[in-house]
Amino acid sequence: MTDFIQVATTSDIPDPGTMLLELEERILVLIHLDGQYYCLDDVCTHDGGPLADGSLDGCELICPRHGARFDVRTGEALTMPATEATSVHEVRVDGEQLFVRITGSEAGGEAPAG
Repeated sequence: MTDFIQVATTSDIPDPGTMLLELEERILVLIHLDGQYYCLDDVCTHDGGPLADGSLDGCELICPRHGARFDVRTGEALTMPATEATSVHEVRVDGEQLFVRITGSEAGGEAPAG
């Protein structure tokens, strides 16, 4: 497990909104939703497409390619064609700074949000 790394400030992402990040050779999507922050791998587990280009519908991030939906809180795949969760990562808020910690390669683990 890695240390937390500062990636953005709270003013960088509207609520609701997303931001694409590269951290430790991984592409991630940082999500601001209802005052909370979440971080997922930017990978639709159906076909490897980018999730950051998708839209938010409540707590669901919709893949722009085929419409698979993922729970931003847990990474869980909620609808077909995706059947596997995408990886989630820990987010910490310290003042106006946002930090992310890569939490491994296993998909679907629940990450605490700041």
